Amino acid sequence: MQLLYAKDRDGLLTAKDLVKQYDESIDVSFELFLFVIFLFTKITEQAQPDAKKRLTKHLPSDFDKAFSSKLHDNSIVTAILNDNKLQARFQKLGYEKLDLGDFYSKMYKDFAKTEAYEQYILSAETHERDLDILLELFRYLRGSEYFNEVCDDNYIHWFDEKSLVVGALKKYLKAQPEDPGYYNTYYPDNETVKEYGHVLIHNVLEHDEELEAQIFPMLKNWDSERVAVIDMILMKMALCEMLYFTSIPGNVTINEYVEVAKNYSTDKSKEFVNGVLDTLYKANEAKK
Repeated sequence: MQLLYAKDRDGLLTAKDLVKQYDESIDVSFELFLFVIFLFTKITEQAQPDAKKRLTKHLPSDFDKAFSSKLHDNSIVTAILNDNKLQARFQKLGYEKLDLGDFYSKMYKDFAKTEAYEQYILSAETHERDLDILLELFRYLRGSEYFNEVCDDNYIHWFDEKSLVVGALKKYLKAQPEDPGYYNTYYPDNETVKEYGHVLIHNVLEHDEELEAQIFPMLKNWDSERVAVIDMILMKMALCEMLYFTSIPGNVTINEYVEVAKNYSTDKSKEFVNGVLDTLYKANEAKK
């Protein structure tokens, strides 16, 4: 959608340009997922100096005596740290060289004040408890303004991709330590990238007039020139899916594009796009 919008704004862009940018955006999205994994482990690492500090207190409390760095030194985080290929990718992407100031320690210290963390420290060590607290930590982080700010500063599409990264990281943590390379499953396969993404871009551009010929008659009481650009692009993409990607159920296509319209277009776009696409879908089904 964003690429086709860019094409609408800049007529000099070609289909080749859009495909190139599309491929680059996939790499960046995957890097964002890796970046969040990196931040996550660096934040858990702060449990180690915390444990050392507590144990060297002149008058440690009972909680200090019970404290350990198990938030970091558990089988889940250890599996991530021992994945040499993943750590090499972090190095290549330059994450270790980032100057984030007190970010890691502040995120950890804020989370360490929560009741959930205190209960975890005082509980017996089990894999289930380790997983639960790590998921709780991530839940806390993604709700933090500071955490979101750091992600957004380093990857401008963070808020667009956030929901995808959240779901991916949850599943990745749950797959540890049995499957340390599980993160690779979130890099789109060739079928997704080329047979869907590339083809969708080319088809929307190539069949633009055909798509408009079907859409315009459905715009009752609407001047086509006054329809929001994003809405028109989304309707063309959705109609293209209905016509050329028949393996995707029509209702799935409609729901997906209505959701995008709700997030990226005008207040009235959700109902408008839904109504037009529903009519288009029924009209095309009647032709079969």
